Amino acid sequence: MLRLSIILVFSIGLCALAQGSLDDTSVGPSLSDALTPESWNRVEQSIDRGLEWLAQNQDRDGSFHSPAMGQPGVTSLGVMAFLSRGHLPGEGPYGEMLDRAIEFVVRTQRSDGLFTFADPGRSHRSKHPSKAATYNHAIAGLMLTEVYGMTDSKRARAIRAVIVKGLNFTRQLQVRRKSHSQDLGGWRYLHDRGGAYADSDLSVTGWQLMFLRSAKNAGFDVPKEQIDEAMRYVYSCWDEQKRVFYYTKVSSERRWSRGMIGVGILSLSMAGHHQTEIARKAGESLLSNPFKKFGRQVGSGERYFYSMYYCSQAMAQLGGEYWNRYFPGLATMLLSTQRRGGDWPSEPLSGDSVFGNAYTTAIAVLTLTPPLQLLPVYQR
Repeated sequence: MLRLSIILVFSIGLCALAQGSLDDTSVGPSLSDALTPESWNRVEQSIDRGLEWLAQNQDRDGSFHSPAMGQPGVTSLGVMAFLSRGHLPGEGPYGEMLDRAIEFVVRTQRSDGLFTFADPGRSHRSKHPSKAATYNHAIAGLMLTEVYGMTDSKRARAIRAVIVKGLNFTRQLQVRRKSHSQDLGGWRYLHDRGGAYADSDLSVTGWQLMFLRSAKNAGFDVPKEQIDEAMRYVYSCWDEQKRVFYYTKVSSERRWSRGMIGVGILSLSMAGHHQTEIARKAGESLLSNPFKKFGRQVGSGERYFYSMYYCSQAMAQLGGEYWNRYFPGLATMLLSTQRRGGDWPSEPLSGDSVFGNAYTTAIAVLTLTPPLQLLPVYQR
């Protein structure tokens, strides 16, 4: 009954973080209408091949393979890829596999609420997680809040306690003393510089906002002030003249990429700031920088698959001509680079190939599935 009631809540409508209710946006034509029926059929076949590869390459502990510093984030992205195609835990051909992956993610939570993972060859969890732990934490929390309403009541109760601890840790990270006032409200890496202070970047902040939005949708307490603080940081990363979002406000790292523009647009949507002038201007910037040549870098510090994922989700939120003009080329690029076995090649930029093909395959599937509108956090 709990599972059914939560799914019904998701289906009836989503809650907004900042305003208490979403802006009234018309759903309009299906996002899949951006492609011909034949092209969309090829996309669905591509998605299914990617998921089959992921299922065949699950590790014995339930995770999807990646180095320890990529866990439990990579496994959580893998679970979300299956959910975005309509596969549920405990049901169908992938039900047992999803159960094991979810259990792996739950086991990675520390007593303080952080989701992190030690080297699989060691018998205990690291006391010093990698700086990427903030990514892993937010992505794990996002996945669990998405799956919370899709599982049986017993597991939902257990997951709820885990989510609450994760939310508390996210809040503690956000309110840590910052090195500079310009970083207030955001998140960045786990470790402190000098042992006392912290800073912020838009990339980590975007994932934390998705975790909070998903939690709010699922009925968890997410204070409005927490979102307001985060959004002040997001807006501060916008450059009106160049019409881009920057990675950070710090001059030495004040760089932009398609991924950061996508993060900015999606962050606005996560807070209920739909169809704002800034979001539309940022969307125009993305239209000027489509994905054509595989591995081509736009801006600086770009991650190719990461950027595709964020741009797809961002343009889906904007909808209309933004989506119709952007998604077909993106889909064509992804289908042309999928490998014979069903997976996608490792990340070609910024040294992120270390995270492996499970990471890029999960990201690619999530880039292709917005038209299905099955993950509550990404529904329009």
